[in-house]
Amino acid sequence: MLVFSVSARGSCGFAHLCVQVPVDIAFSEGEHVPMKIAVALFEGVTALDAVGPYEVLQRLPGAEVVFVGHSKGEVRTDNGFLGLTVDRTFDELANPEIIIVPGGVGTRALIDDSAILDWIRKAHETTQFTTSVCTGSLLLAAAGLLRGRAAATHFAARHLLTKYGATPSEDRVVFEGKIITAAGVSSGIDMALHLAERVADATTAEALQLMIEYDPQPPFDAGALTKVDAAVLARVQELAKDKN
Repeated sequence: MLVFSVSARGSCGFAHLCVQVPVDIAFSEGEHVPMKIAVALFEGVTALDAVGPYEVLQRLPGAEVVFVGHSKGEVRTDNGFLGLTVDRTFDELANPEIIIVPGGVGTRALIDDSAILDWIRKAHETTQFTTSVCTGSLLLAAAGLLRGRAAATHFAARHLLTKYGATPSEDRVVFEGKIITAAGVSSGIDMALHLAERVADATTAEALQLMIEYDPQPPFDAGALTKVDAAVLARVQELAKDKN
């Protein structure tokens, strides 16, 4: 249970009200049907692609977020600095209600990987929602789910979607029936909030947004390819080259 004090604007400016509002962060039991949300992990995953949606959806009433992969144990993120833990194998969680496939440089090695592609295909048959973040959409595409559909991915990988019959979109989040794809990295948080609204309701989604204080106010307006100049693009290429 969290307790918040509330401030409100009165006729003489801001006045602190002597009111405390209790907020049950678990919400009411039984209000939503329990569901399993599977987040795929693999070597070379981008951390925020997985952890961003996790931070939103682990607060969703009745949800259990499970990190799945080829085998249990640690995988390293795309820069090798951070380890994340796989708790269940793909076979052990074959039919989750929601799947989230994050991106990262590791997706390139999985384009022909039967284990993760078969899991995506099989799970998709019964999911409520099948989702991806960043280049995770390349794996949805390689599994055959995006043919004839619009899809989002990281701006540097949009051209790769066409190989699988998908139509690259510049939108931050793209909805195609029960398939939801998000653009690069941070957009996974936006996608998760959209997903929370669909699974629960708008008020719950707004509550989750407040709980993580997701109120972006970046110092620069450079979060999209169309918003930057040639100098920024050149620097991006330099940084990417150094990292790789």
